[in-house]
Amino acid sequence: MGEVKTSINKSKVVNNEAKRVLTKRDIFNSWIRWFMFAQSNYNYERLQATAFAHSMLPAIKKLYPDKDDRKAAVQRHLAFFNTEPVCGSVIHGITIAMEEEKANGKPIADESFNAIKTGLMGPLAGIGDTLTQGIITPIMLAICIGITNNKNIAGPIIFLIAQYSIMIGISFSMWTNGYKLGKKAVEQILQGGKINKVIEGASLLGTLVMGGLVGRFIPLQMAVNLNIGQVKFNLQTDLLDKLMPGLIPLLLTLFVLKMVKKGVSPIKLMGILIAAGTITGILGIF
Repeated sequence: MGEVKTSINKSKVVNNEAKRVLTKRDIFNSWIRWFMFAQSNYNYERLQATAFAHSMLPAIKKLYPDKDDRKAAVQRHLAFFNTEPVCGSVIHGITIAMEEEKANGKPIADESFNAIKTGLMGPLAGIGDTLTQGIITPIMLAICIGITNNKNIAGPIIFLIAQYSIMIGISFSMWTNGYKLGKKAVEQILQGGKINKVIEGASLLGTLVMGGLVGRFIPLQMAVNLNIGQVKFNLQTDLLDKLMPGLIPLLLTLFVLKMVKKGVSPIKLMGILIAAGTITGILGIF
């Protein structure tokens, strides 16, 4: 009996040694590569694929001792990839979990990796762009520009610290949670149409924030003064501001939106605005 127990214990030790497990350090090293270099090597054929493969290297080196296996692993991550780099990092976590399972003998085909990435990179790009570019960044800019306008150097400092702290927190948590949940994360993200509700809600909030910024940061006012008898009447302060503060910036924004919808190029539209601003400024209208 003693010999049997000894042989069983030895086999468990061998199996444990054979199992390839990633450490927290491996996960962190992969994440920091992606966070720092996600948008450093775009190309028309593969977009973020080289950055994706670069971020996978710490995990690949740990999981695959054989050189040929490493080459194959890098090769399968050079397929076309493009998503928002902060929220999209959950895809990398899922991919690393799949690589770990594959390295330990699970029958995961190379096509499965590309299927996961292809299925998630679009929806997560929508969520990420709305959240980071449509909500977080405009809100932080609105707060910090207001501070800077008072000649306070704390404005840009607060913006940099807050912006990077928020983005790092979101990115790393998405990465680690993707790794912990593995392929189950796909089902949780996509089930019940939750992803569409997140995108819709974030879009509405982002639009609301941007609308508030229009009135605050487009200081367009009419400079027309009328003399009515003994009374000096300012068209801006005495009429438009009382009707609706920020009316002219709103009308200008709606005009720009209409022109964009009609297909007018941004460069041409900028030229029109510059010319109009110059003429009305010289005439003393605005």
